[in-house]
Amino acid sequence: MDQAADYPAYADRIDAGRQLARALESLRSVRPVVLGMARGGLPVAAEIAAYLRAPLDVLVVRKIGAPQHPEFAIGALTSGIIRIDELTVRRLGITREAIAGIVAEETAELERRESVYRHGRSPVAVSGRTVIVVDDGLATGLSAKVAVESVQRLGPARVVFAAPVCAPGAAERLGLSPGQVVCAAVPDDFYAVGAYYRDFRQTGDAEVIALLGEADRRIQSGRS
Repeated sequence: MDQAADYPAYADRIDAGRQLARALESLRSVRPVVLGMARGGLPVAAEIAAYLRAPLDVLVVRKIGAPQHPEFAIGALTSGIIRIDELTVRRLGITREAIAGIVAEETAELERRESVYRHGRSPVAVSGRTVIVVDDGLATGLSAKVAVESVQRLGPARVVFAAPVCAPGAAERLGLSPGQVVCAAVPDDFYAVGAYYRDFRQTGDAEVIALLGEADRRIQSGRS
């Protein structure tokens, strides 16, 4: 954690969500919809939705990783949208056949997660609403940009991206105005999202399902 010593260190995603929620207080009055990027963004988003008394839904986005190095993003996809970093692909000499294979695998996983998380439940309507897209951090911005674009296609009144920690230039990375990006910490010497959490263990499918279920029960009970 030395590289993050001068910046907020979150205990975990729940702690990060609670801190970030306070920075979004001004949006409570517009009755927003909160969308958590699966999977790591869900625990953060759940805290924000509860604080703002807003509906919570899941936004499944899959990173397209480089062949042999899946953690290195060369693109991202969500339902109906695929974006590839063409400059990086050319620089690395990755073939179209290789990309097609990875896209097919990630599309199958995206569809699996959508099915498991929704369990036949329809997405929360966002047309005409203020939508807060939440992730646990922003590094390259590839996945977040695809997430924002997918929401914009649904006709919201406004889209805001929020994260506990972001690399510098977040608004530019996402093609949003500065007022549409809320980052609790933007360290000049950004290292990696996980460096700003003491507990950054992977979020599982079961946790995502439980968080969505709790949010549904909150809304149905009138606590929204």
